Amino acid sequence: MPNSAPLWTKNFILVSAINFQLVLTFYLLVVVIVGYAVTELGASTAQAGLVSGLFIVGTLVGRLLVGQFLERFGRKITLLVGLLGFLLFSCLYFIRFDIGMLLFVRFMHGFMMGIASSVLGTIIAQILPASRRGEGIGYYSMSSTLGTAIGPFLAIWMMLNIGYHAIFVVSSVIALSCLVVALFIQVANIMPAKVSKLNEAQAIDKQQNFISRFIEPKALPISMIMLLASICYSGVLSFINFYAKEINLVEAASFFFLMYAIAILISRPITGPLMDRKGANVIMYPAFMIMGGALFILSIAHSAWMLLLCAALLGFGYGNIQSICQTIAVKSCSIERMGFATSTFFIFLDAGLGFGPYFLGKLLDHLGYSQLYLYSAYAAFACIVAYYFVYGRHQRTQVISA
Repeated sequence: MPNSAPLWTKNFILVSAINFQLVLTFYLLVVVIVGYAVTELGASTAQAGLVSGLFIVGTLVGRLLVGQFLERFGRKITLLVGLLGFLLFSCLYFIRFDIGMLLFVRFMHGFMMGIASSVLGTIIAQILPASRRGEGIGYYSMSSTLGTAIGPFLAIWMMLNIGYHAIFVVSSVIALSCLVVALFIQVANIMPAKVSKLNEAQAIDKQQNFISRFIEPKALPISMIMLLASICYSGVLSFINFYAKEINLVEAASFFFLMYAIAILISRPITGPLMDRKGANVIMYPAFMIMGGALFILSIAHSAWMLLLCAALLGFGYGNIQSICQTIAVKSCSIERMGFATSTFFIFLDAGLGFGPYFLGKLLDHLGYSQLYLYSAYAAFACIVAYYFVYGRHQRTQVISA
């Protein structure tokens, strides 16, 4: 039976553990770095925003270039170099730099995370049994979900009770742990020089256009859908605390992302295997509907239960859209192009989450938060049509050929 293929292997557990720690470190720092830049370094609000955002820009650049590193050095070496750099730049926060140097550190820290996390996604896609890839990526994505839920809570508690220095210590220890754990991963380096087929693929690839040397064209359509969905979600990620103050639900908002994470943890064991058996459409269409409904409820929320219901629905909706889109991206190409497909997916995901708040913030000059979430709900529903044209109507053909 295909479904008897092992999923929870040693490599799977180790890679998931590293991914959890990377995401945890990101959220530990991103929540407090703006306050640190303003209170400790005297940065302006605009400079502090740039300090926060440059990490994501660095991550995008790292994901963009990781395919080239994978081709030249292979997966294990690229992962270790990325994690070593991640540790180095984690330790540099202890030095009291001026704003200019801190911007450089943030960019390079994000760059190293972009490389390391993209390699992890590639390794996961390649070690999972093909018959259980949707299920496996769903479980793997839960490691990010846990980091997303625990990181902000831990960061805020430490900032209020211990201080910034302690946060930098913890983030450095976690970065060291990532590097140590990576040493125990046993994964063969798939290098173009080792297999004649890959030599041919490399020769063909050199003749392709500039874009295909950095991203996987076959993963572009579903990555565009992920971009649109993540822009819709970025307004929640960035502005939920401000909105909660406006509607006097600050206490309930403190549990928002915890409820979001719980919903994902509940649904992933169901949606992953279901995709492997029935295809992506059976998950994606309801997920977009649920996400749109969640944003609509958020736009009219006036009580704690409505706010927390929205969080849970976003977990069932957006949380599963993310994992299913990632699965579609890595299934769209051959094994030697999985590194490019993985980095392509995360480039568009990070672009939506990183730059979405800027554009939505511009809209807030003319709209209230409630209106913003209402229009975000409309955009989420519109994603259904976009998904149908780029993937949904072709699913049967792609499932058969997979």
